[in-house]
Amino acid sequence: MAKCEICSKSVHFGNNVSHSHRRSNRIWKSNVKSVKVNVNGAARKMYVCTSCLRSGAVERA
Repeated sequence: MAKCEICSKSVHFGNNVSHSHRRSNRIWKSNVKSVKVNVNGAARKMYVCTSCLRSGAVERA
C-alpha cells in the first residue's frame, strides 16, 4: 500500500548483498504518511510521500 497519491512513488526492489557477496531479494518502501490535504477547497485524507510534503506539492488542511 506504500504508494503516494500525488507522484505515484511506490516500492523499489533490489538485492541484499552479504559480505560473501551472496544476494537475496530486498524491498524498499516509500516514506508515505496519511495527511489531511486541501483538495478543491475541501479537506481530504490522502497518502502522500514526505518528499511531496516537503516540496510543497500539496497544501495541508
